[in-house]
Amino acid sequence: MEVYLVGGSVRDKLLGKPPKDLDYVVLGSKSSELLELGYKPVGKGFEVFLKNGNEYALARTEKSTGSSHTDFTCNYEQVSLKEDLSRRDLTINAMAEDENGQIIDYFGGQKDLENKLLRHINRAFADDPLRVLRAARFAAELGFRVDANTLELMQQIANAGMLEHISPERVWKETQKALAADRPSRFFKVLDSCAALELVFPELDALKGIEQPVRYHPEGDVWAHTLLVLDEISDLSTDPITRFGALVHDIGKAIKPMYAHPENGVIIVKQMAKRLKLPRKYKEMGVLATGYHMYFHKLNELKANTILKFFEQARAYRNKARFQQLLLISIADNNGRGNAQNAKPRLGFEKLNIILEMIDEINNINYLKIETKSKSHSHFLQLIHNERLKIVKEKQKQFKPS
Repeated sequence: MEVYLVGGSVRDKLLGKPPKDLDYVVLGSKSSELLELGYKPVGKGFEVFLKNGNEYALARTEKSTGSSHTDFTCNYEQVSLKEDLSRRDLTINAMAEDENGQIIDYFGGQKDLENKLLRHINRAFADDPLRVLRAARFAAELGFRVDANTLELMQQIANAGMLEHISPERVWKETQKALAADRPSRFFKVLDSCAALELVFPELDALKGIEQPVRYHPEGDVWAHTLLVLDEISDLSTDPITRFGALVHDIGKAIKPMYAHPENGVIIVKQMAKRLKLPRKYKEMGVLATGYHMYFHKLNELKANTILKFFEQARAYRNKARFQQLLLISIADNNGRGNAQNAKPRLGFEKLNIILEMIDEINNINYLKIETKSKSHSHFLQLIHNERLKIVKEKQKQFKPS
């Protein structure tokens, strides 16, 4: 029996990163032998086992039998290491390491790591259309470019309608990982470059070519702005939920009139959440970002009553941390306008800090003391409102003129 460390574990070690998981391939053995040795079977459909928290898979070859990622027949008889590695997606994920630390690299994965290149091994790449999203995700995580031939194959997969067979859960799993990557915008740029964006994220693709007033958006159309905002928020926050909010904040601009994009955006995000089966927190942040990101830009000119209504609608008192995420998205929205001379001045955190101070002071109001002065419940509510107004008006004086 021979055991080799394989896949992403080897890739990450060569990149100087601690491997997230240790995955092994086993040659010259059978499932019955592994069971006798104390390995525990996991999953369905493949001969995969766990031991000491690590995953061990019997070497296999695969043959696609249908459009689904589960439509495969597997062979485990007399499979060589090269045959097992050849079924993997990219060369950088198709290396192995033996027990002596020797790297086994049949397909040039080490060279591609050095050249920061994502390259498919063979045409079997197309057997699982999810690999289109995986390649785009690796581009976001590693900052690598996609090989021209691989990009062409990815476009062929998209044009053949194969992406339609990917389940919403698998699409979202890759997207969520991409949103947590160093530069999430690369994920969407790669998908766009191989004609996959319009198929996987039609709501985002609809933003391309939507012109905006040059006075406010010298950077170009809504799609160009969205990518810049995603880059800006990625510098401000590593949280994928916040980044998702930034990604969809202007999604309503695909529907005219543009001034109604917050309301239209909420509708689109809810539809998107249903289609992709988004987790609740992502849906909530998407709705919050689309519906309320514009308030931040107008706070200098809004009346105190309107600001309080904004706080209440955004549930700023109940969930200050999430409200702060919204404010970060608004800062990224302001700053995501490129380097044109007529772009709006970049914002720091001064305005954000003033707003958060408002929330803190409102949350620290002595409601018991106010209750002793009230004559009725309605009077009590009015006294609270007056106290909140007083705080907002005082803090508003610290805002710099627009």
